[in-house]
Amino acid sequence: MPDESLHLPLVQRVLEREKDAPGALLPILHAIQDGAGYIPDVAVPEIAHALNLSLAEVRGVISFYHDFRTTPPARHTLRLCRAESCQSLGAESLAAQLRDHLQLDDHGTSADGRISLRPVYCLGACACSPALELDGRVHARVTPERLQALLEGCLEDGSC
Repeated sequence: MPDESLHLPLVQRVLEREKDAPGALLPILHAIQDGAGYIPDVAVPEIAHALNLSLAEVRGVISFYHDFRTTPPARHTLRLCRAESCQSLGAESLAAQLRDHLQLDDHGTSADGRISLRPVYCLGACACSPALELDGRVHARVTPERLQALLEGCLEDGSC
């Protein structure tokens, strides 16, 4: 586990810049996550103090929004579309393949920390279903074989 205190200078810079803005909590959380890759636990009391909020209020916002992470991100992020078009063309079997291969549920990170799996409810590629996004790149008309090749690329040499 990384030393989270290394992120305190980032947290303090963000707080100085954003703390007086109306509705500052969300922009602060986004800026910290953008800089650190996640919201380190050491940031929570700093944020609470700067905004005159309780620790529970800050943690509640972090846990409410699924895009905030409280642990360092995986090396690769795979977002599988679970909207109706993708579901009707095989996304559920792809999801089962992912769960089985990576040994995790729909929201999780592989034990080796290489791949994080997250469902998403539309990638805007409905005409090319089923679709997924791997490290920001959309892959359309994904077959089980193509999914396997993508996973192997990430797990073997780290490139996807």
